[in-house]
Amino acid sequence: MSVKFLLRDKRIRQNLIDYINQQPLNAEFPLIVTFSDPDRTLSQNSLFHALCGDVSKQLQWAGKRRNLSEWKALFVSGHAVATGKPGEVVPGLEGEFCAIRESTAKMGIKRMSSLIEYSQAYAVGNGVQLRDVRYSLDYFGRMA
Repeated sequence: MSVKFLLRDKRIRQNLIDYINQQPLNAEFPLIVTFSDPDRTLSQNSLFHALCGDVSKQLQWAGKRRNLSEWKALFVSGHAVATGKPGEVVPGLEGEFCAIRESTAKMGIKRMSSLIEYSQAYAVGNGVQLRDVRYSLDYFGRMA
């Protein structure tokens, strides 16, 4: 069983409290109650990929052009380190080096907004001309 409440106003909060009060208590098999930020939006995902695409067409890294996926990995890794989450590079299955990084699909809206801002700042600071794609941080993550 999975139930979700989008905690936006007092009425929904009261519905959640009422729902919790109706649930059985069981010391041996307790229910799990979890609170989390919502996952990143499709609009955020599209904006981030457009940003990575713009950078891939205009900048080089380590002496050569990098594609969208490679810039995505560079931005996610750099953002993690910049926000206090240490990066990790481990030996891969075939002896190569492999960077272990967080997944953008698992990021909440706030974390994804931070990644977008970090990536935009890097791009602008390095002279990348970004397309006129705007994102307004509203609840639904609509493009402006």
